[in-house]
Amino acid sequence: MENFGCRATQADGAALERQFEERGMNRASASAQADVVVLNTCTVTAAADQDARAAIRRVRRQNPDARIIVTGCYAQRAPEEIAALPGVSLVIGNSHKHQLAEIVSASGIPSPAGIRLGSVPGGSNAETPSALGWHSASGAAIDLTELDGASASAGRSFVPLTTLAAGTRAPDAGSPIFVSDIFAHTELLAAPVFDAANERTRPNLKVQDGCDNRCSFCVIPYVRGRSRSLDRAEIIHEVNTLVEAGYREVVISGINLGRWGRDLQGPGFSASGFRTSNMLPEEAFRRPQTGSRRPSFESLIRAILAETSLDKLRLSSVEPMDWSDELIALVASSPRIAKHAHVPLQSGSDAVLRRMHRKYRPWHYREKIEKIRAAMPTAAIGADVMVGFPGETEAEFEATRRLIDELPFTYLHVFTYSARPGTPAAEMPNQVPVYVARERNRVLRELAAEKKLAFMRGFIGKMVEAITLNVVGHAGGGHDGSVEFTEALTDNYLKLRLRGRYDPNHWMQAGVDGVEDGALVGLTGATGMLSETTSGSHSNPMMSTPPYSR
Repeated sequence: MENFGCRATQADGAALERQFEERGMNRASASAQADVVVLNTCTVTAAADQDARAAIRRVRRQNPDARIIVTGCYAQRAPEEIAALPGVSLVIGNSHKHQLAEIVSASGIPSPAGIRLGSVPGGSNAETPSALGWHSASGAAIDLTELDGASASAGRSFVPLTTLAAGTRAPDAGSPIFVSDIFAHTELLAAPVFDAANERTRPNLKVQDGCDNRCSFCVIPYVRGRSRSLDRAEIIHEVNTLVEAGYREVVISGINLGRWGRDLQGPGFSASGFRTSNMLPEEAFRRPQTGSRRPSFESLIRAILAETSLDKLRLSSVEPMDWSDELIALVASSPRIAKHAHVPLQSGSDAVLRRMHRKYRPWHYREKIEKIRAAMPTAAIGADVMVGFPGETEAEFEATRRLIDELPFTYLHVFTYSARPGTPAAEMPNQVPVYVARERNRVLRELAAEKKLAFMRGFIGKMVEAITLNVVGHAGGGHDGSVEFTEALTDNYLKLRLRGRYDPNHWMQAGVDGVEDGALVGLTGATGMLSETTSGSHSNPMMSTPPYSR
């Protein structure tokens, strides 16, 4: 399994792994040793599409006999394009991703013993799973003719987004393509995601998928469908399972995380907005009735705090207008919620935001960031910013640069606009030359680096709270030319090199005595430093003087 792109795609990949494991299959150590390779793709930029095509060529070159299954957002957007590539066995869009393991089983991919998946003698799972890849099978085989597959047609470079939204394409038994109307899709794949280097710490749990916004540059709603939420009871179950397994921090994420709960039906919830036990799981995906009370994102956070013993909850990206006063106060007041706010900006120009079809103005955004900083003076505050949007003038770019300079960001993710076929922005006039967009990208990245360094230096001489990661390294300075350190991540999202070797997945208090190579440097049990930590609320004495106010 190879995943590309955002956390949502990685969460889908983790859920797919569960599907195969439940069928008695094992994951291969590398694609070169596997019999089946699943490429779970991204399509947010042209570069993401290129990465997927390069991966297909690489797998085919390294392992010519492997069956290559391509799924994910690129597969949903451009199935014919992918199906035409040499070596691709199946193309399965997001619309059918929840059935992927069934489709692969029913497609007759053989195991080394010659047994075709989905046709184990006697319908049993008796075959011992091979260590080389996903082999063996479940007795629950499916008939490909019952799935909404769609045939490849020559001469089509991509499927128009209007086609994907309009309806299901006709099924074709034996076709390598399984794609249908994503807006009819109600499934939500969810399983904890672990970083390869830190698989024993900080799992990420997707609790929401899809998006009801229609930003003019974005293809995501057309490949992931409507906003839909994971049932609250399932979220609590997943978090408690992770806590019982020993994890101390969980990150909850989604395509549009702050919209969690708005698609869930109200009558099945208590007055607090929580689902009652007599509500069936499938009912959670129905649209709310008129006058019903829907659960809120804030209610989900409170439920996690009340119904689990999780040490630390971290929120991933939340749209500006979803940072309600209630949410800000909740994050600021609880020591069990990481002091970290990622708030997508995209542009600081009102005219550009309007062309993007974003639902806020620069002054709205400024107000939200200022409220977050006032409530949490030491919080990490990050943003996504896009440069080179069609028609972006020097003055409009300067408005973005100026807003970023004036607000207390601690990091930025800067992206250069990439036209996505079928989106309104791709058809707009005055496309910005690539060299101009790249220069604007450089300017903002340098500004972001300056702001991050100033923020980090503000913690020298102070105590911070950090969770140890599963990475140990060496840096110069010891008698033998190196000093051993353990990587950690602070409550407010800063890398920390903790001198010495420590087990992963432990929250520790550390004194910061320097900044090196983009990370804080410190040690545990430091003396002569402020005793307050970054995880306290706005009443914390340390926070009366922000370390960074630019």
